[in-house]
Amino acid sequence: MTTASESDVLELEMRVKASAETVFGFLSDGPGMARWFGRSVEMDATPGGTIRVDINGNDIAQGEIVEIVPNERVVFTFGWEGEGHPVPPGASTVEISLAEDGDETIVRLKHTGLNADQAGGHKEGWEHYLPRLVELAAGGDPGVDPWSKGEM
Repeated sequence: MTTASESDVLELEMRVKASAETVFGFLSDGPGMARWFGRSVEMDATPGGTIRVDINGNDIAQGEIVEIVPNERVVFTFGWEGEGHPVPPGASTVEISLAEDGDETIVRLKHTGLNADQAGGHKEGWEHYLPRLVELAAGGDPGVDPWSKGEM
């Protein structure tokens, strides 16, 4: 995994032994996404549709689908529900792009709209969740998310 973080840009890149079509399926379907990202995901995978992710039974991320290009890219706004959160829903943007390279797919995540303080915590989160996506898309089972609280 390669990472680079600037004051308002967080970028991560990983390779997965799977086709872009397989990876895209875990980015564009709520139940599929929930297998690697959070406890549950409600998603309308169309531009203007909502995305709501229950990360751990306490923290809820919410946003709106900006762009969805099958097998290539998913872009959505991102923020946290709750009074006074420094990154409210829609305050930042996540772009996940896919590029096939032989029998692998390069997954690139770019999270913008964060300040330096916010980028650190979000980097930790994405570094936790993206390897779960890579394992799942490659045919493995990432298991129950250790960050999830209580029963699902």
